Amino acid sequence: MVDADINDQAGTTSSRGDARSGTNSLHPFQLLKRLMPRGLYARSLIIIVAPMVLLQFVVSYVFLERHWQLVTERLSAKTVAEIALLLSEYEEDPTPLHGTRIAARANENLGLPVAFLDGEVLPDAPSSSTGLLADSLGDELRQRVSRPFWFNTDRYTQYVDIRIAYNGGVMRVLSPASHVYASNSHIFLVWMFGTSVVLIIVAIIFLRNQIRPIERLATAAESFGMGRDVPSYRPQGASEVRRAAQAFMEMRARIQRQIEQRTAMLAGVSHDLRTPLTRFKLQLAMLGDGPEIDELRADIYEMERMLDDYLEFARGHQGEASEETDLAELIDEIRTDALRKGHDVRLELHGDLVLPLRRNAFKRCLTNVVDNAGKYAAHVWVTAIRDVEADGHGGSIDIFVDDDGKGIPEEQLEEVFRPFYRLDAARNLDKGGTGLGLAIARDIARGHGGDITLARSPMGGLRAVIHLPV
Repeated sequence: MVDADINDQAGTTSSRGDARSGTNSLHPFQLLKRLMPRGLYARSLIIIVAPMVLLQFVVSYVFLERHWQLVTERLSAKTVAEIALLLSEYEEDPTPLHGTRIAARANENLGLPVAFLDGEVLPDAPSSSTGLLADSLGDELRQRVSRPFWFNTDRYTQYVDIRIAYNGGVMRVLSPASHVYASNSHIFLVWMFGTSVVLIIVAIIFLRNQIRPIERLATAAESFGMGRDVPSYRPQGASEVRRAAQAFMEMRARIQRQIEQRTAMLAGVSHDLRTPLTRFKLQLAMLGDGPEIDELRADIYEMERMLDDYLEFARGHQGEASEETDLAELIDEIRTDALRKGHDVRLELHGDLVLPLRRNAFKRCLTNVVDNAGKYAAHVWVTAIRDVEADGHGGSIDIFVDDDGKGIPEEQLEEVFRPFYRLDAARNLDKGGTGLGLAIARDIARGHGGDITLARSPMGGLRAVIHLPV
């Protein structure tokens, strides 16, 4: 029943999240915000890479569409001018011998294979050539030659087949492709892409080194917030990060100094208050037994217990170092203690429950919650679940303490955590005590970076949820 309720709550939360997601996705800025990465490293990398990629596209467009077009037009004009000159010279003496000499000089000096084919005609099929080269070459041939022509840029990979009609035949030129259009644009693209990759790699390396001190600062702050020691942390990185780190260390020192001063003061108060109580106990021991004496002894015992609660609340969870703790063993110990007190406690544990804890402090936290549930209910269920993140690390542990008692009013679920708060209704969460049980439990849970919340239990009573980050 506990697991079913947990799954129902998760499903409800998920559906609400999906509904909100659908609503936000309609807004373009909200959609962009959802698509953006969460981490500073990824966002910084986008800030560096995005302008670089945009610049590459702009430069590529300008070069390929403007520069390449201009170069191609000039090369085409040069080649057509050479062809027109050769044709003009041949027409002055259109004999086979003269044609052979012109072809030899053209091939030797201009690198143009030329042939004068008497009796030939232009192909009937239209040219299949398209694109910038075809447009540029066609325009130049129409302007400079003024004769019927045909050309094909796709038939040969290294040459452009150009044919021009003259009286009695066809002049055929196999012009090298490099003479007609710019064929080395890929070199520019390779250099541009290669240098971009090198720059991005350098940016990634340097950015990684700049982000690492911020991550270490965040880890140190999280560990300190969870009550874990961070003795090896030192400021590193840029000056701004060092300033933030130094401010964190000074804040940590002030907090620790304040706790130490408060602990020293409470130790003195405890000693001063216990001294007269000890004298009272000695004097009562000398008076013998009797109903009045027993009542006085009970009052002194109650005063000592109240004093312990006050000091425990004021002292908090400090003074104990964190250690790797198997929560399953700790919960089983609490269950054994609860059974000795006559409480019916049942356990259900899921996943790896090992995490750093102030063991004794957290045992007091969970004991307060379980004893409170057992005091006002016939049955208590304790369920611990490990929620692992997508990468298989971290996550959190949730401990559900359910009972079948009468519960408490919903409007007072948060009020009961106030120190010295007592309920006048059927269920007093700290009956016969000081009203500090749940306040101490929440203080310890928050000292570990977590929290305690109350809700209605599927068992009919009260549910306490202790959330702990791992």
